[in-house]
Amino acid sequence: MKIPTLEDNRVKLTLLGMSNYKNLLEIAQEPNLVQYSPSKIDTPEDLKDYVQTAVDGYYNRTTIPFIIFDKQANAFAGCTRFGLINWKNKVLHIGWTWIGRDFQGTGLNKHMKFLMLQYAFETLKFDKVEFRVDERNIRSRKAVEKLGAKLEGVLRKDTLMLDGFKRSTCCYGILKEEWEELKKTI
Repeated sequence: MKIPTLEDNRVKLTLLGMSNYKNLLEIAQEPNLVQYSPSKIDTPEDLKDYVQTAVDGYYNRTTIPFIIFDKQANAFAGCTRFGLINWKNKVLHIGWTWIGRDFQGTGLNKHMKFLMLQYAFETLKFDKVEFRVDERNIRSRKAVEKLGAKLEGVLRKDTLMLDGFKRSTCCYGILKEEWEELKKTI
């Protein structure tokens, strides 16, 4: 699978791997950065394991993980990925996204999500992109809704969190037929 570099004037997304993940060590240690995620990334070992899981998924053709470079700040900002890629049904998820506090609210996320949606619909020719968000994560839910994704339902108590809490997950989607109109507004 050929990995694209997704890039515009603001952001550059390149393949995340064992050779570049150390650029994220400092950001990954920010307190509560992934508080709504069942993943642990705040120690060098945890981050390495997290990235190894993403890389394994890449080799199994179920994920495409990216490291995020903010061109405006001239700095690595975090990571994101395509995941749960279903090549037969042409459906994938965008998620596993975390960016450092200094990059939040700057418009960076909007740029990278646009590039990812554009690639999913226009290059991969997928029929649907999904987002899964912890029901309590209002900020991320609003960001996904701002992209034009529609709430399709809530999976009740479906994910075990690190602290033992069972979260409910909001399922959002964008269909290929909606993309042409949506991309004018993102």
